[in-house]
Amino acid sequence: MQRLLHASPFALLLLLCSSIAVSGEWTMELSVHGERLQGTPLAWTSKSVDFLGRDGSWRTFAPHEAEDYRKLTDSFHPLTHGEVRAMLIGEFGAEYEVSGAGHYLVVHPAGQRSQWADRFDALYRSFVQYFAVRGLAISAPRFPLMAVVFPTRNDFTAYAARQGLSLPGGVLGYYSRISNRILLYDLTAEASGGAASENLATIIHEATHQTAFNTGVHNRFAAPPTWAVEGLATMFEAPGVYDSRRHTTIESRLNRGRLAAFRRYAGQRRTGEVLAELVASDRLFNLQPDAAYAHAWALTFYLSEQQPRQYGRYLATTAARPALSAYFAAERSRDFTAHFGDDFTMLEARLLRFYESIP
Repeated sequence: MQRLLHASPFALLLLLCSSIAVSGEWTMELSVHGERLQGTPLAWTSKSVDFLGRDGSWRTFAPHEAEDYRKLTDSFHPLTHGEVRAMLIGEFGAEYEVSGAGHYLVVHPAGQRSQWADRFDALYRSFVQYFAVRGLAISAPRFPLMAVVFPTRNDFTAYAARQGLSLPGGVLGYYSRISNRILLYDLTAEASGGAASENLATIIHEATHQTAFNTGVHNRFAAPPTWAVEGLATMFEAPGVYDSRRHTTIESRLNRGRLAAFRRYAGQRRTGEVLAELVASDRLFNLQPDAAYAHAWALTFYLSEQQPRQYGRYLATTAARPALSAYFAAERSRDFTAHFGDDFTMLEARLLRFYESIP
């Protein structure tokens, strides 16, 4: 980002400190709207600062909103698990507990320690294993991975509202790239029947997002095309993917709901055209989300099964993009075709033949 000399005293401090920092990242402390923050600036202009907190949160604010600022060190160190645990206890209060397992710290209603943290950690380990056997090296998370489980939907939506989000009625949980947290609520407290499986599906989908953005599979500050993000998360919803040690067949790796939707939409429009559009643009996710998700899953699963090395290299290409950079259609298409070729008609034929072979 452009750094302007005719800027606020805060922006000038950023210029001065970055020019003398020993490493590429350094730590500063400041207040924004009364909240005290510690972290490192990712980028800035005379109008905006992108700031990475020591807790992993990503803030954006105007330079003039920063007060009482000072440089702390010439390096940057995330909060430890112990520091994050103390932070979460202070934020959520006595009605909640914080449980830890592996890389995860999970906030949940008091008395539910055994129900949550181990689930998230098991999914993380499955994610690592899945990519390891396909030759894609991934990094350990830089920050402790945080999830928050609310007891009711009202608690969940009220928290989201305080973060400035208005959630549609069908949303059961979400991963926020801004806070770097998973937020969801416990359906089993309000429903019966399939509530437990819906809980699990929500955890799997959102934990896949979080893990991918924290292990270098995706770039949190320069996100890949939506098809790659959602295709990966929907692929992990299948037992053979999120629990491959116990489920080993290709049938167990199928997301049957997405497969049925893909087959339904495949007869309405040429698949190659849809794939080319998904690769270049996120437009279909706004216009026809069900079709977009179905094709994103179908393309992701096909590439992972049939061209795992190329798929891994494609993800590495998108993850290597500069932070906060725009990703225009021509560049998106170029990155995809560099790994899979530019003949979408041939890709369509191979993909359809692959799914025709699956009962």
